[in-house]
Amino acid sequence: MDISKAKHFLNVQDYSVSGETFELLHDSELDMLITHPQPSLEKLPSYYESADYISHTDGKKSLFEKMYQFVKGIALKNKLKLINSESEKGIILDIGAGVGDFLVTAKKDGWSIIGTEPSEKAKAIALKKGVVFVSDLAEIKDRSLDVITMWHVLEHVPDLEHQMAELKRMIKPNGTIIIAVPNFNSFDANYYGKYWAAFDVPIHLWHFSKTAIQRLFSKHDLELVKVLPMKFDSFYVSLLSEKYKTGKMSYLKAFFIGWKSNRYGSKNSEYSSHIYVIKNAKS
Repeated sequence: MDISKAKHFLNVQDYSVSGETFELLHDSELDMLITHPQPSLEKLPSYYESADYISHTDGKKSLFEKMYQFVKGIALKNKLKLINSESEKGIILDIGAGVGDFLVTAKKDGWSIIGTEPSEKAKAIALKKGVVFVSDLAEIKDRSLDVITMWHVLEHVPDLEHQMAELKRMIKPNGTIIIAVPNFNSFDANYYGKYWAAFDVPIHLWHFSKTAIQRLFSKHDLELVKVLPMKFDSFYVSLLSEKYKTGKMSYLKAFFIGWKSNRYGSKNSEYSSHIYVIKNAKS
């Protein structure tokens, strides 16, 4: 990704691990933000070493964890409904499978499942649930997958162009790719600014808009056919953003901002996070 023409957008602090400040650069051609500087591949894992990185645990101790797991249960049913509406049952790959709950849900519904996950801690939990992993996408045959999902993963990928080329290589003709990422054009992003939790620097290397997703994937002959809201995300992100901004979990304030963000989203189609349904061109 060429950042030579990208302009300063915002300075954002890493509130989870290091306390370091990173710059967000705006690529106007794509309408995408780029975290700068990006950590080296050797140093990047150290920025994930936070007890608050909840997607890599099955924690249910705190009120926040209980709320997260409750909402996750609803989200899993919605994700299953989505993939079943977009494809006949076949082989599904979940890139960044975390603790494996989505793949377990898909397997119970008759899908053949494959996952990838860089976190050994999360992978160990998923393996106990019967999730099958590959260590490298190169192990997957060309045009062999019916569905590929990346639930809040694309923003973490160091080599974006290579990742999209691999998606194109692995997906069957007319197969479906489902991408979920935060949206920096949402109301809650604008409201919280440098405190917006979904910036999550530096582990979020890229920050997408609808324009960015459409243009990036079209370069690989992959067509964006549908954009769906992730309405729960506005509440979760607002709660963390309140913590970063004020030092405490302000549940009522976060709920109000999350509700307001969804209200604005219903008018301008800019929600806190979006799900993008992308189809491979028939061939």
